[in-house]
Amino acid sequence: MGLGYVGLPLAVSFAEAGEQVIGIEVNARRVAQLRCGESYIEDVPSEKLQAIADRFQATTRISALAKVDAIVVCVPTPLTPNREPDLSPLVDACQAIASVLQPGQLVVLESTTYPGTTRERALPILEESGLTAGEDFLLAFSPERVDPGRTDHTLRTTPKIVAGHTETCGNAAEALYGLICDQLVRVSAPEVAEMAKLLENIFRSVNIALINEMAELADRMGIDIWEVIDAASTKPYGFMRFEPGPGMGGHCLPVDPFYLSWKAREHDFSTEFIELAGKVNQHAPYLAVEKVERRLNELGKPVKGTRIGILGVAYKAGVGDIRESPALKIIQRLGALGAEIAYHDPFVASLPQFGLEGGALPDVLEFAEVVVIVTAHPDIDHSAIAERHQVVDLRGVTRSRRAVARPVQRPSLKSVQAA
Repeated sequence: MGLGYVGLPLAVSFAEAGEQVIGIEVNARRVAQLRCGESYIEDVPSEKLQAIADRFQATTRISALAKVDAIVVCVPTPLTPNREPDLSPLVDACQAIASVLQPGQLVVLESTTYPGTTRERALPILEESGLTAGEDFLLAFSPERVDPGRTDHTLRTTPKIVAGHTETCGNAAEALYGLICDQLVRVSAPEVAEMAKLLENIFRSVNIALINEMAELADRMGIDIWEVIDAASTKPYGFMRFEPGPGMGGHCLPVDPFYLSWKAREHDFSTEFIELAGKVNQHAPYLAVEKVERRLNELGKPVKGTRIGILGVAYKAGVGDIRESPALKIIQRLGALGAEIAYHDPFVASLPQFGLEGGALPDVLEFAEVVVIVTAHPDIDHSAIAERHQVVDLRGVTRSRRAVARPVQRPSLKSVQAA
């Protein structure tokens, strides 16, 4: 259920393993594309869909679930405007499943959520079917670990965390994911798996916030933060490289930490690190705009009326995913200040919310008085662009100097003194 960045690759993997797969998707346009063998997800080439056409069926019909052995829920878990968990897609999915749930079926939640969701929210809704979890049907949680655009760690090679409502439920989930994953990590309860997924993303969120704050301080002190990071990264232990940028995007990092913050309040606990990290990371796009304003000031130009070219609007390099992309906030803010905006992104054809169509790279470069590198997509020579244009580099990709650990021929103290 849900054929987005998580659900579609999962469906393809099961079909490639020889299983018959039914994909449930509420977006009828997506279903039509899939039926024509056309993919809308970068990680799933259309050729892969066409190769499994006899084992994969996309539909909007919930009734199709009545004849399957396992149902995997991969629906969005967004935030409300007040940054609280919005479980309505998950609740709707569980209600739909309950209407067709059959004895012996396995239901697995993959959608990221707060600890307790599987037992406290999903289980009661599913049991409205008249069936009992752990006895009449099986229930488990296995958090998705999809990183769009990544090729070094795939769905098969990334260890899969699995937890069942009961021992039998967990065994069934292991059997299911054993079809497509090389390594399974069995944990004792769904709450552990739910918390593990949040910890993974909160770890990244907090460290990205730290490096963004360090970058702001380094900027004020006139220190090259990228050189600092390069130097620190030569330490073989006790340090993990994180890089500053214009803000976080995608579904996970800007959203998931707030699920735990919200749940913590039920236990009279304040997650100060998590909330501070969220505050720092949400402010990053505004700092990026300040950098653009400073560059324009150096050039003697106001923001209003200046032609600004944005390179990359997806939230990360190599994909077309614009969910929570900091580029959207940057474009919105620069537009509000009166700038004329054009953008180039080989993965994003248009931004209808701003009335913008993506332009060819030469056209955007010719248009722009200042070029802002927001997302550094591959196959673009950003250094060459920086040599010919006024550039604000928010990703550090136009730097040539890198600190590396290497053996050197050290001069003697006497030779230095003599010199």
